[in-house]
Amino acid sequence: MRTRNLLTKAGVLGSVSMAFGSMLWSHKKTEPTQTDSGSAPSCKEPHFPYELKLVQVLFRHGARTPLKSIPGIMEAQWVPNLLEPPAHTQINYVVTDLEGGPRPSSPVEDSYRANILTGGTYPGQLTTVGMQQLYELGERLRKRYIQDTAFLNPTFSPTEVYVRSTNIVRTIESAKCLVAGLFYQSQRDMVPILTTEAESEILYPNYHGCRLLKLLSGHRWAESSTLPDIAADLRSIKSALGIAAQQRVDFILIRDDMVARETHGLPCPPVLDSWRNTVERRAVEMIYHIYEPSKRENLQLCVGPLLHVLMGNIEDKLQDTTSEPNRKLFLYSAHDTTLIPCLMALGIFDMRWPPYASDITLELHQHRQTKEAFVKVSYIGQDQLVPGCSGVYCPLQEFKQALSNYSLTFELYESLCNRTKGVAEP
Repeated sequence: MRTRNLLTKAGVLGSVSMAFGSMLWSHKKTEPTQTDSGSAPSCKEPHFPYELKLVQVLFRHGARTPLKSIPGIMEAQWVPNLLEPPAHTQINYVVTDLEGGPRPSSPVEDSYRANILTGGTYPGQLTTVGMQQLYELGERLRKRYIQDTAFLNPTFSPTEVYVRSTNIVRTIESAKCLVAGLFYQSQRDMVPILTTEAESEILYPNYHGCRLLKLLSGHRWAESSTLPDIAADLRSIKSALGIAAQQRVDFILIRDDMVARETHGLPCPPVLDSWRNTVERRAVEMIYHIYEPSKRENLQLCVGPLLHVLMGNIEDKLQDTTSEPNRKLFLYSAHDTTLIPCLMALGIFDMRWPPYASDITLELHQHRQTKEAFVKVSYIGQDQLVPGCSGVYCPLQEFKQALSNYSLTFELYESLCNRTKGVAEP
C-alpha cells in the first residue's frame, strides 16, 4: 500500500496502533505542579523524575486570507502587501514528497488560485501576520526545548527534527516560519519539508481519498446548516446582512471571513458586532455535527491513521527501532480541520474553534529510575488531563488504551475506506 510504504520509508510509521477511551467529552484541564515563578517545573531540574525523550507538535497554520468572502457585503481589500514575508522568517528549505522526491502537484492549492479576492490576492494564503504567529510559536518551543531544557540542538539538523506539512502553500510556509523561530534561522543543512499527494493525505480528514468517509460525512456539511436552532439564526443573520435567502452561506463561512478580517484589522460589517458570539457558537456546533464524535467510525476515518503515526513514533523511540535514532522532534503543519477531530479523539475538545497557530503537543517522558514511559499532552501551551489517564503524565499503557477507539492502522483504514457497499448514514 503506497501510503504505508511512503510513511515507513519516512521513518514515521509505528508498529502499534493507538488507543482511546470512552470518556470522550470530558475535557477537564489540570495544572502542573507550580514553581515559585509560576511555571511548570523544568525537565532539567535535578529532582525532576522524568526524562524527556520525544516531542511531537501538530499545529494549525497561521492567519490567512479567507477561503471565501461573505457574498454581497462590504468587501475587504486583501492587497498583496499583506502577504510580505518578514526577513526573520526566512530559511533555506526544500519541499519534497515523503521519499525525498519532487513535490507532488496540489489540486487544493490549484483550486484556490482559480479565484482572486478583492484587492488582488488568492484565497487561503498565509499573511505577514500569520507568518509572525508561527515564528512566535517556534520561539515558544525554543524556550521550552532549547533554552529551558537543552533538549534540542540550537542549530537545525534534519536527523534531529522531522518536518511534514499538508501540500498547501500556507501550511508549508507556516512550517518554515515555525522552524525559523525555533532555531533563530540557524541551520547547517537545508530544511526538508515533506508532503504527499492529496489522495493519500492523512493530516486532514480526506474526503477525496476515503470513499466511506465521504459517504458518512459528506452530506453532513449541508445538513449541519439545517439543524433547527442553527437554521433559525442563519436566516436572521442573512437578513441582517442583506444576503439573499437563496444565497449559499453558512456560519463556518461567515466565521472564516469575519475572523480573517478582524485578525488583519480590516473592516467588518458593523452588524456583525452583535452577532460575533453567535457566529462563533454556531460554527462550532456545525463542525461538531459534521465530525460527530459519537459515531466512532466517522471520527476514526477522520484522524485514525494520523493517531497511529503519532503513537508509532512513540513506540519506535522506546524500542529504538527508528531509522533516525537521534530524532527528537516531529513537526506536523496542518489545519483547524485536523486539530478539531484530534481534540475530539483525545477527549479534550473545549467547543472552541482552534485559533490560528494553535498546537497540540505530545511529549514522551521516561521515569529516570523505573524507566516507565509517560505521555504528556498540551494544547496551546496548557497541560491536559486526557480522559482515561491517571494524571497529566499519563502512563503509556493508559494513553494507548485512551486512544484505542479511534486509531487505525493504514491497512485497516484503506480497507474501511473501500467498504462502501450497503453502508448508509443512520
